[in-house]
Amino acid sequence: MMEYKKLSAKQERILEFMGQFLDDKGYPPTVRDIMRGCDLSSTSVVDYNLRILEREGYLRRDREVSRGIELKGAERSRERTARVPLLGYIAAGTPLPVPDADTWASPQPMETLDVGAEVLGGKKQVYALKVKGMSMIDALINDGDIVLLEPATEAKDGDMVAVWLRRSNETTLKKLYREPGRIRLQPANSRMRPIYADPEDVEVQGKVVGVLRLMG
Repeated sequence: MMEYKKLSAKQERILEFMGQFLDDKGYPPTVRDIMRGCDLSSTSVVDYNLRILEREGYLRRDREVSRGIELKGAERSRERTARVPLLGYIAAGTPLPVPDADTWASPQPMETLDVGAEVLGGKKQVYALKVKGMSMIDALINDGDIVLLEPATEAKDGDMVAVWLRRSNETTLKKLYREPGRIRLQPANSRMRPIYADPEDVEVQGKVVGVLRLMG
């Protein structure tokens, strides 16, 4: 373990956890990630210790960003991260109703995530949606996980996509397959049945390019 001056054992543990999290995930942890990973009693305890670490020059924080914690001296820099807007929710299960198609281009994100540039693979205009439902668990996407999507209006068979079902004004996250006279939206859960829709009723809104998984 690295040695730090002027720090308590708890603060050293937080720094070690943050460094390991960055190495494993490619993006910074949230306050709740730190609370769970370091077995701390509350987010206020995490925040108190992060303020000390920031004051002592061990990290920088952007409090307007969910994952806006940067370790000083780390090999990564802000140029190697990208800010991704979290626009809302997507259903991996029964489709969720939406007000209209403009939901996907909302200028007011729920929050902004700092994501490692390598996770995005150079893709531009990526946005994030939080998953509701368990229909994609066999694709390792659980309820509460966050999917990263690139805007798209077309998809190949087998692509995992966010689609808007025009007639019902609902959105869902599924794998798309074309069949004679219809579109099959296939869940990745053997206990759930696919959704069949008229091709004219299905509008692809984005293709999944990555997943931010919740820590257990």
